[in-house]
Amino acid sequence: MSVKQLNIKNKRARFEYHLLDEYSAGIQLTGTEIKSIRNGKASILEAYCVFVKGEVFIRNMHISEYENGSFYNHRPRADRKLLLNRSEIKKIERFLMVKGNTLIPLKMFLSEKGWVKVEIACAQGKKLHDKRNDMKDKDAKMELDRTLKRF
Repeated sequence: MSVKQLNIKNKRARFEYHLLDEYSAGIQLTGTEIKSIRNGKASILEAYCVFVKGEVFIRNMHISEYENGSFYNHRPRADRKLLLNRSEIKKIERFLMVKGNTLIPLKMFLSEKGWVKVEIACAQGKKLHDKRNDMKDKDAKMELDRTLKRF
């Protein structure tokens, strides 16, 4: 079985949030969803995770409809259950009790066995001045790299 690399990332997550804990979770998917994801037709840019009745779900993750799927096709923005250990779920539940904390997906990847996994992180939103400081540090680092490259 040849496993194709899956490269679906949330590039804005590290800019918008302070990331605290990271977890790797499986996703409960149907047949047409997994086929679309393996074709690279998914996006987690606007996605976030919620805690409902002792389970963690990912919301607003877009998976395009499979072009060869007939009436068995899935809904593109349905809630999908994340598969985590009970201890991880309890940690996440306690974390989400605090106002301002959220759970966001960072990237989607294929495991060694070919299962689709999502890397999620417990996060706190950054303030505007934190984002400005990050941009200032990034610009300073780029300028330093440019000057070092000349010599």
